[in-house]
Amino acid sequence: MPQVAILGSGAVGALLGALLHRAGTDVVLVTTEAGVEAINTSGITVSSPRYGDFTERVPAVAELDEPADALIVAVKAPQLSAALRRIGERPTVTIPLLNGVEHLQPLRVRFGSAQTIAATVRVQAHRTDRTHVVHRAPFLTVTLADPGAPALEQMLRAADVDVDRNPAEEDVLWHKLARLAGLALATSAADAPLGQVRADAEAVAREVVKVANAEGAHISAETIVDELRALPDDASSSLRADLAAGSPDHELDAIGGAVLRAAARHNIDTPVTARLTAR
Repeated sequence: MPQVAILGSGAVGALLGALLHRAGTDVVLVTTEAGVEAINTSGITVSSPRYGDFTERVPAVAELDEPADALIVAVKAPQLSAALRRIGERPTVTIPLLNGVEHLQPLRVRFGSAQTIAATVRVQAHRTDRTHVVHRAPFLTVTLADPGAPALEQMLRAADVDVDRNPAEEDVLWHKLARLAGLALATSAADAPLGQVRADAEAVAREVVKVANAEGAHISAETIVDELRALPDDASSSLRADLAAGSPDHELDAIGGAVLRAAARHNIDTPVTARLTAR
């Protein structure tokens, strides 16, 4: 039984898998058949300003037929339903690192409410191919809501991954979504870097904070706006890259759609978010 199984071998899943494996954790990547062949042949190569350049022979399988102590879900939202078919046994604890807020319910139906812990990841990374991850900035932080996953947190810290804890899952999920929605929707709608669309990014963030607080979060709009203002002018988003590339796995609905659906539940007007999502 693996200590940690990671569903998805994109940039986040592959990076965490390589770091955990390097630190001695019994970890397995659960991914597509093509991903399994490439990873088991070449391993995962990481290029990082924080962790250096290294290659780890992380084992990969197309289906997980034994329970794991912890399952990290690191696929994009449109891939979730299909990816879950690769998990045959219920893990002890499930940690989803998807963008958005609407993925928790189906995961809790599948794996149990108490066993599925709200979490987010903050990282800048991309894959150049199936086995090479470029970690672009020297931060990698996983934030978990209470009660957390103490054994997994210890393994992540041993792998030099920063781990934070926040008591409220609404705060964990909506804090990231407010910042991400501002960045992703503004840069994607204009197909331009943040420096050209800061006004829209900040307007979206302020709208999302109103929705978040109506959903039970306690988030300051000024905190989110300050975080956006700290980003460089050339900052962009994976949503912009996915839409420009014509990828069917973009997360527009998980980001903009989720905000608009929550806003409708509370009769909150979000004109900038609606305009940019439609564009």
